[in-house]
Amino acid sequence: MINKNATHRRTKIKAYIRKKISGTAQRPRLTVYRSLGNIYGQIIDDVARKTLVEASSISKEVKAELATAKSKKEKSAIVGKILAKKALEKNIKNVVFDRNGLLYHGRVKALADGAREGGLKF
Repeated sequence: MINKNATHRRTKIKAYIRKKISGTAQRPRLTVYRSLGNIYGQIIDDVARKTLVEASSISKEVKAELATAKSKKEKSAIVGKILAKKALEKNIKNVVFDRNGLLYHGRVKALADGAREGGLKF
């Protein structure tokens, strides 16, 4: 069962972050969602309300590369690199990072580091 206090706390943090962060066409927002077993990343233009690029650990094009990863952190870093590669193909170099109310450590940090390693700047 999910702890209601933790969910409420994360919702408050998420609202606080989103109040300050918004993605534009020049600098879209990179948002992260983490479930128990998988991780998802999207680059979003909030003005046009469109998802420009997405990558996740359950995507078909990512599955082959994830076979070598041993931990969830390694999978997150690979997803970050693939997300950066897709973004660079669409000429997106600068993004704003939205950790979605999650703490910046572990898998969230690994995805961010992988995206930076892949060429994104934030």
